[in-house]
Amino acid sequence: MNNSVLLEEELIKKSQQKRRTSPSNFKVRFFILTKSRLAYFERRPGKKNILKGSIELSKIKCVEIVNSDITIPCHYKYPFQIFHDSYLLYVFAPSQASCQKWVMTLKEETRNNNILVTKFHPNFWIDGRWRCCTQSEKLATGCMEYATAKTVSKKPLPPTPNDNWKLFLDSKESPVIAIYDYAAQNPQELTLQCNEEYYVIDNSEVHWWLVQDKNGHEGYVPSSYVVEKSPENLHAYEWYNKSISRSKAETLLKEEDKEGAFMVRDSRQPGTYTVSVFTKALSNDNNPVIKHYHIKETSDNPKKYYLAEKHLFNGIPEMINYHQHNAGGLVTRLRYAVSCWRQKGPVTAGLSYGKWMINPQELSFGQEIGVGQFGVVHIGYWLGQMKVAIKTIRTQAMSEEDFLEEAQVMMKLSHPKLVQLHGVCMQPAPMCLVFEFMENGCLSDYLKRQRGSFSKEDLLGMCQDVCEGMAYLEQASVIHRDLAARNCLVGEFQVVKVSDFGMSRYVLDDQYTSSMGTKFPVRWSAPEVFSYNRYSTKSDVWSFGVLMWEIFSEGKIPYENKTNGEVVEDLRAGGRLYKPRLSSNTIYKLMRSCWSEKQEDRPPFSVLLHQLSEISESDF
Repeated sequence: MNNSVLLEEELIKKSQQKRRTSPSNFKVRFFILTKSRLAYFERRPGKKNILKGSIELSKIKCVEIVNSDITIPCHYKYPFQIFHDSYLLYVFAPSQASCQKWVMTLKEETRNNNILVTKFHPNFWIDGRWRCCTQSEKLATGCMEYATAKTVSKKPLPPTPNDNWKLFLDSKESPVIAIYDYAAQNPQELTLQCNEEYYVIDNSEVHWWLVQDKNGHEGYVPSSYVVEKSPENLHAYEWYNKSISRSKAETLLKEEDKEGAFMVRDSRQPGTYTVSVFTKALSNDNNPVIKHYHIKETSDNPKKYYLAEKHLFNGIPEMINYHQHNAGGLVTRLRYAVSCWRQKGPVTAGLSYGKWMINPQELSFGQEIGVGQFGVVHIGYWLGQMKVAIKTIRTQAMSEEDFLEEAQVMMKLSHPKLVQLHGVCMQPAPMCLVFEFMENGCLSDYLKRQRGSFSKEDLLGMCQDVCEGMAYLEQASVIHRDLAARNCLVGEFQVVKVSDFGMSRYVLDDQYTSSMGTKFPVRWSAPEVFSYNRYSTKSDVWSFGVLMWEIFSEGKIPYENKTNGEVVEDLRAGGRLYKPRLSSNTIYKLMRSCWSEKQEDRPPFSVLLHQLSEISESDF
């Protein structure tokens, strides 16, 4: 037996005899790893250590880091697991480096075990089920491929891309291309380089994919940072700006101020596209002009694309490439691609893979920027670099259980038109939520500050942004319950995102109280809410109609001259908000459809989004 010590450190282990995760189930133990076994002791000052347990390395079937969204109820916050015989040992390390060191060393020492599992459970076994896959059998086969030391190198491999890349050539999955740079935040992640190719190993998690680069290195990356490699995938090209509005496109092109600056963007009609080009050639006084060309399609099968009829192409990228070298009927050739979205990567779901519990020492608080229904909101920084919004939870405004329940729901939701929750901080009090920072604040205040400066297209774009976020929540079966301009935030390029979805289940202030004692924001509430306290996606649709009214009235308060009680009586009598001055008849008709008395007559958000995209300039 080889007793040379490989590692030794004080760690915390979870009791294997108790099911509940509580502080009393966690014991500080001194772990010693040798070439033959892993042992842990109870240390007693001035006395001999007492052996509390020992595992023969030859009996280990799996060693892996645990990634979980639950609160770690002990001082050490970095768990890993050891599966041996028919037992599962959870150990908690004081740091990521320590955790990684133990896992990699144990993997290396057990790499030749012939009993290693092929799959493992990445989350905890707790309360009689696996949190990762909800299986209720403790010894059930894992749900994620287990990477042994044979397949995971402790040191970067030498650059032999051809040798390593061929491992995936027979894969049915198409390669992906990074559309942003991404710097790995922990040892489980992989650094991405924009425009480089990667292969997806596991995409079972929505927001974080396990990928491999050409050098054989593996790690998790944000799924929103990569796109499928395909000649026709427009997201792979820097000239594609997706759903940017006409007015935002014109602003960006004018700021570029270069002849032939251009971009491709989505047209109002779904599935169609527009090329917007900057030129001074059409102006006698040297003032710039923005030309907008709709990309047209032939009726052929397969269809062809063109901007000028004499020049037909099999795909949009091929067409753009031609016009980058030839004007071909356009006012100028496409010289400089302009992109707003590549300047900064999208917000990730969590600050890094597997991280949503934030160490308070990683946060620094700045100035107060608002007071919400739960507490004060501050500008802050994570690790002194990333600007965030820190929303503190006022003492007794929400229970810890409610707080964690809400945070776990919100962490699983990620969409470009939702304000992203980065994580939570539990200690010291008060508890706080850490969100992405939206520089222009809440939508209601923004509308009031900028009143008179918006085009009708700007206002319509805000409605579309909110509707996109709500359509995503609708698909995820999440009810907002308090949708209003005050609960939407405005970021760069006037992008509007939905915030505080679901939070009103716990606290609502400044609201009408029904005879049942229930509080809610009556001016935004559907009749079934203030009459029967019935919330649904359809009641959110009603609130969205009111939010549209707020937008097109540039921040006015709904029913501004009426009390809450008068609003209730008016709505029960069939009264509705008047048409805002900036709203067209088409847009007001859409608002009214949201305020149908019968819930089944209110359109779902997916339909509303389509109807908004169908509105043309002539409808203004």
